[in-house]
Amino acid sequence: MSDIVVQKIVRPQRRTSGPWLEVIASNLDYHRATFLWKCEGLSDTQLRQRPLGTSALTLLGLMRHLQGAERAWFQRTLAGTDPRFFPYRTSVTAAGDEWYDESDPTPAAEVYEDYLKACEESRQVFARVTADPARIAPNPEFGQTDVRFVLEHMVEEYARHVGHADLLREAVDGATGE
Repeated sequence: MSDIVVQKIVRPQRRTSGPWLEVIASNLDYHRATFLWKCEGLSDTQLRQRPLGTSALTLLGLMRHLQGAERAWFQRTLAGTDPRFFPYRTSVTAAGDEWYDESDPTPAAEVYEDYLKACEESRQVFARVTADPARIAPNPEFGQTDVRFVLEHMVEEYARHVGHADLLREAVDGATGE
């Protein structure tokens, strides 16, 4: 049995034109797959590595964070429901923010399955919550925002963290990619 957590990832083609919601949906799926591509072929131990000196950031920590972002933005903010978050261990940072505790013992394979589940939940909610892109979706972080802003914010969230994943992956085993 292999100790590799994320097997071969094939990134989907992005839509570069067409209806705006289809372009956004395809870009979200592309970024989701790109993040997983950065985790492809690594073991639980490698996904937990802190290769950037004093930074506590890990690929597994990013995976936990992104499942939370999926559920918070799609289910809580856009759908107005109470998402079921996996009970990962959290801690409070010096700045007072809550973050996933890297000492959480949940096996990386379970975190990966939870991440995939969160993404699928978001895809299922997408059509229902995007019927009116101008609908206001209040949230404590940004105030009054519309659905378009939230969707664009999710693309931004992935773009930022895929950049982090790029650096972490290179530091873990030297693998680089676009």
